[in-house]
Amino acid sequence: MNSKNIFFAFLIFGVSLHSEAQDIHFSGMDYSPQNLNPALTGVNFDVQANVNYRSQWNAVAAPFQTIGASADMRIPSSEGAKGNFAIGINFFNDQAGQQQMSTNSVALNAAYHIKLDETSTIGLGLNTGFGQRSLAVSGGQWGAQYDGTDYDPTLSSGEVFNNPTFSFFDVGAGAVYRFRPEPKSRNNNGTVVNIGLAAYHVNQPNFSFIGVEEEPLYVRWSGFANAKIGIGTTKMAIEPGAYAQFQGPNMEILLGTDYRFFLSQETSAVGESGGTSLAIGLFYRNQDALISRFSVRFGQFDAGMAYDFNLFSSLREVSSARGGAEIFLRWVMNNAFENSRARI
Repeated sequence: MNSKNIFFAFLIFGVSLHSEAQDIHFSGMDYSPQNLNPALTGVNFDVQANVNYRSQWNAVAAPFQTIGASADMRIPSSEGAKGNFAIGINFFNDQAGQQQMSTNSVALNAAYHIKLDETSTIGLGLNTGFGQRSLAVSGGQWGAQYDGTDYDPTLSSGEVFNNPTFSFFDVGAGAVYRFRPEPKSRNNNGTVVNIGLAAYHVNQPNFSFIGVEEEPLYVRWSGFANAKIGIGTTKMAIEPGAYAQFQGPNMEILLGTDYRFFLSQETSAVGESGGTSLAIGLFYRNQDALISRFSVRFGQFDAGMAYDFNLFSSLREVSSARGGAEIFLRWVMNNAFENSRARI
């Protein structure tokens, strides 16, 4: 490992240990809805399941790997009901670097969506979760073991971890507004707009490996607006999205759009789970990366991938602009309860 890579490894690991704790993130944020806003539980589909996998910094160090999975469903409501409940479950595992800094989280989400009129709903969601964080201290390489020329494993690390494994309880909440007018064309699914705001970790659990002083996990504020907009009566649509995350002094903004082309269209009650389509997209993450995306939808299944080109970060010199690769999968089912369909 050359000196640049050694410096990079120390930098990344040191920042992850001693800076303010930050949450995971995906480039396919719309494919990880319960990490974006708990009120997205049940907002667009009767039933859906999502899986995400992300690997980054492979070019210079042991990769950071994140796996996420979620599922949610609407609870059937009676005829004439003004709203309905939805429930969901969300899980992720994050492994960072050679020291295997690991974070696991499982959360239950519940939401209630009120029908405002024939075209729009508003929903409130609650997130309650349990997390565990751990660190494999043995075998680590520390900044104090760099003698000015090279890494020397015989030098003392000077690090003391009183709390290398700990658990915590987590709470969050959010709200989402959904607008869907009557589709003007079945060729491109018409228009759907979602706008939301959420707060995660409102109880600010302790997130410290040291165990001497508390290190509260900052509240993460999450705001977004995304849409699927059919272009006239063509078999084309644009799917723009704007996502903003604020957590303590840290900020992430993701902006861009997918462009979707429908190869075939089948009848679907919601219009989003029928036929075959392809989508390509380009997104920008502030002060970090340019993100390319590609996905294919076939009936009820949606699969895609994204790649982050690390062009705008101060780390691009050692990363050679190679950031992270990601894959995402979604399965949806409309009309899951044909005789008692949720009325939103």
